[in-house]
Amino acid sequence: MVVASANQVDFMIKGITKFHAFGQELWVTTTEIGLSIVTIVILILVFITDKKMKTATEVPGTFQNIIEFVVESLDKLVGATMGHNAKKFVNYIGTIFIFILFCNISGLFGLRTPTGDFGVTFMLGLFTFFIVQYQGIKNHGIGHFTSLAKPFPVLLPINIIGEITNPLSQALRLFGNMMSGVVIMGLWYGMMPIFVNIGIPAFLHVYCDLFSGCIQTYVFCMLTMVYVNDKLD
Repeated sequence: MVVASANQVDFMIKGITKFHAFGQELWVTTTEIGLSIVTIVILILVFITDKKMKTATEVPGTFQNIIEFVVESLDKLVGATMGHNAKKFVNYIGTIFIFILFCNISGLFGLRTPTGDFGVTFMLGLFTFFIVQYQGIKNHGIGHFTSLAKPFPVLLPINIIGEITNPLSQALRLFGNMMSGVVIMGLWYGMMPIFVNIGIPAFLHVYCDLFSGCIQTYVFCMLTMVYVNDKLD
């Protein structure tokens, strides 16, 4: 039985090509390639959906049924979590849900999962942070900051740390779970004999990319809604 050596294990982010800008050396990596492909696929689906819905008939076809099911499911998810505030954020939550989901399951199609890069999940967490702070200031004014000293002023440092670490924990949770799948698949393909790389990896992909990807998408969006909703009441 021949087993690959450790240097054949491949789960790292790789540079595809480099270029220079503003005096700096920059790289286009597998993460950028994956994000670009995911974005293009989503945009194509959006254009197809827009065209199909404009020409929709009284008897919906399979594609229209699927789209309506997805939209209704997202509406119910946001509505159940955010209540009367749902209408303001359903488009944003729906967008990041679809984007993160497509990134998470892209490993099924041979891409290195973009959300297995902390730079991607950190930016998603940062968006949540800015939205939460904006809504807090918009709805409570100076009270958004003074509330951090409640119920006791001594808790101010702890509450400030909590505000900062919420999006960071979101980013790390999504990154850690998706990166673990990338590592598992990299170890399997790199160190197992070639005859067990047929068929068996499909089951691992179903768990690491599909099942875990769906769960982590749900968790990230749910936490985003909870954090935002907390600043609206």
